[in-house]
Amino acid sequence: MSLNWKEIDLVLSELDLAGCQIQKINQSGFDVLSLRVYRQGRVHTLLAVIRSGVCRLHETFRDIPKNDKPLRFGELLKSRIINGWIEDAAQIGGDRIVRLVIRRGELRYNLYFRLWSNAANALLCDTDGKIIDVMRRLPKRGEICGEYYKPELTASAALDDGRYSIRKLEGEGGFNEKIDRWYAEQGEALSLEALRTEATRRFEGGISRLEAALARLREKEAEYADAARLKEYGGLIMANLPLLNNSYSSSQDWIEVEDFYSGGGSIRIKIDHKKSGVENASAYYDKYRKAKSGLADVRAEITRTESKIIHEKEHLDSLLAETNPLRLQKLIGGAGQSSVKKDGRKRPCLSFRRGEWLLIVGRSAKENDELLRRHVKGNDLWLHTRDFAGSYVFIKQRSGKSVPLPILLDAANLALFYSKGRGAGKGELFYTQVKYLRRAKNGPKGLVLPTQEKNLSVTLDSLRLKELENCRV
Repeated sequence: MSLNWKEIDLVLSELDLAGCQIQKINQSGFDVLSLRVYRQGRVHTLLAVIRSGVCRLHETFRDIPKNDKPLRFGELLKSRIINGWIEDAAQIGGDRIVRLVIRRGELRYNLYFRLWSNAANALLCDTDGKIIDVMRRLPKRGEICGEYYKPELTASAALDDGRYSIRKLEGEGGFNEKIDRWYAEQGEALSLEALRTEATRRFEGGISRLEAALARLREKEAEYADAARLKEYGGLIMANLPLLNNSYSSSQDWIEVEDFYSGGGSIRIKIDHKKSGVENASAYYDKYRKAKSGLADVRAEITRTESKIIHEKEHLDSLLAETNPLRLQKLIGGAGQSSVKKDGRKRPCLSFRRGEWLLIVGRSAKENDELLRRHVKGNDLWLHTRDFAGSYVFIKQRSGKSVPLPILLDAANLALFYSKGRGAGKGELFYTQVKYLRRAKNGPKGLVLPTQEKNLSVTLDSLRLKELENCRV
């Protein structure tokens, strides 16, 4: 619920802003702005929110968090009105439009806050009404730089017909303090209850996915932990090849044999009836080798996943314990991509930021393998030199975007430069999406076999490489 015109008048009458100096400006979100003002030993923090349903202007008694990146309108206000003096603060008619007349040196500005739920905005204008900038740029309403805004010319008188009244709020303090407390508890999208529900919704999904992944890893661990048994299955099949070839039909999926490894008794071993006895035995031997080498990796991944789950639950608990809705809103915004991906593990590679594109380079077989396992996705692009050993280079996918040729050439230069073909100055490369890479069976760590690959010839471009070096992140 937004403030009505009577409540706005009461807010302004309690604050008596005329004669205050603006000492600090903070745009903590795209629709939240605060001004810290000072007069006669008293500091007020004026909070303006232009979000639909909770539009308001009042003093706040809570800390206002800074945005991680400076926002345009807040930075403009800092350059124009910080250290300026408020000469007048009033609501225009009954239109829920507040005008602050601000003087800094010889210059004067009008800062408007329009507190309409369906078209809220904040606008900085000169004394002629020419718009210097706005918090929300609305071209259809003419609210962009260079246009004019003069609400005084169309202001309507406040009609006290009984439709509006000042809310009766419980608690101590004046109306500003009561309304600040009310919005923190019940202010719809910016209330603590709504924000805590949003935090829970965001994090519980990620935690559930991690727990499902952990269950799969533990199943794999149990399978790998019995690696010696897989080898025994292969031996039992090899010892019973005549039985397998002569006594069993082509549709059976099991073979029953004597288990001489365990001192006698019969055992049923699962087989693929489409394969010969030797092929079935070889499949078990392959599983044995994979399990023996992969058990350590699976257990390390289990430890990492358990740590992530603990981290996510602790993060959610800290969010739910926050009592400042504006700070909680910022924390949830920062967690929008989920802190599952921010587990403190540094990406093991070289990274280059070229415009909006991220290129990453694995510098060793170990780094190549780590990137493939944990840092790239199926639609990311993979490049590698065709005739020389060297680094894997990945271009991170951008949703709805195809990789432009200059970015592809950047990645190709990096792939050739970080390979044993650097000295030749030119070479052949192939590239494909990560989802078309297949790990080489029993091959060294990081070795992959590409499919659906395309070819690319490249000559090292020293200027391009120099530019890329300046783009390291």
